[in-house]
Amino acid sequence: MKRRQFLKGAGIGAGAAVAASVAAPAIVSAQESLNWRMVMPWPKGTPGLGTNAEKFAAMVKEMSNGRLSISVFGAGEIVPPFECMDAVEQGVVEMAHGTPYYWQGKNPALNFFSTIPFGLTAWELSAWLRFGGGQELWEEAYAEFNVVPFYAGNSGMQAGGWFNKEINSVEDLKGLKARYAGLGGEAMRRLGANITMLPPGEILPAMQSGAIDAAEWVGPWNDLAFGLYQVAKFYYTPAFHEPGPGLEIFISKEKFDALGTDLQAIIRCAAQAIAENTLADFTYNNLQSYQPLIDKGVEVRQFSDDVILALAEQSNAAVEEIAAKNDLSGRIAESYLALVKKAARYGKEFEATGLLQRAKVWGY
Repeated sequence: MKRRQFLKGAGIGAGAAVAASVAAPAIVSAQESLNWRMVMPWPKGTPGLGTNAEKFAAMVKEMSNGRLSISVFGAGEIVPPFECMDAVEQGVVEMAHGTPYYWQGKNPALNFFSTIPFGLTAWELSAWLRFGGGQELWEEAYAEFNVVPFYAGNSGMQAGGWFNKEINSVEDLKGLKARYAGLGGEAMRRLGANITMLPPGEILPAMQSGAIDAAEWVGPWNDLAFGLYQVAKFYYTPAFHEPGPGLEIFISKEKFDALGTDLQAIIRCAAQAIAENTLADFTYNNLQSYQPLIDKGVEVRQFSDDVILALAEQSNAAVEEIAAKNDLSGRIAESYLALVKKAARYGKEFEATGLLQRAKVWGY
């Protein structure tokens, strides 16, 4: 794909540049080549995650005719998995690929830009960000860290996790040692589980050693690739806590602001393209991977209504506490929850009903 001629025409007149230099960062010239580094919290080459981060980097390089090259680094290659935000904020690297709830220690309201239990689906999250004011709230939240966020896709509805015993009641959660992300992990903790947040690359070893009894990762495609079927046979679906977790690319605000408008536009366009590609990638490959996973002897289960209602009660309490923390958190929660309540009704009467009807027609 050749960069379109209109992108080449963006520039700043000499007089305007002099006037702007007092208040604005130096703009990268049309001839200058940049080499940026992008870190990730997952191993390089992780299906759907690391692979699409690399596709994004390749897309930016091609669209910019090589003016902006991005080298992609997996978890631990430059910084530990959960320090990607710190690395960008502190100027160690220019950008990162990740998911917002990995940085919830900085601000619990960041969960909304990934996912919350019983929250927005993949397409609903995208709709909120693009048309419901979510992107503006996200940028406001990330301004504290001097980074600029871009939506980079979604894994779709995830799996509820791998367990070495069946979860038939709330009592079965008490004392359970589990790797669970985001507010789903918080809800389980409040019901008596011992929750730890391990980086993706450490999940399998922790299950093998007995350090944890249960873990959630993504869905069939990733869970098959990571070999989680080897250490637990009970596979709970769907993920009450991750109905559509969003992915992100975030960039140092100083570095992004210093780009010319053409390179900024290229990054925006590439992020939007990779967002669509990522969800399609996960959707197709999860469909292809589900039966092979079952063929490994996996036993699929669903959480009982009693367990779901208990998890919902604790999740909602956690959301209310986040919303009450400060004005920004309250505005984020109000905006998100207003849409999810409409989506719950619409989804039941349109998508859920349609999907159940389709399943009956095709014998499921």
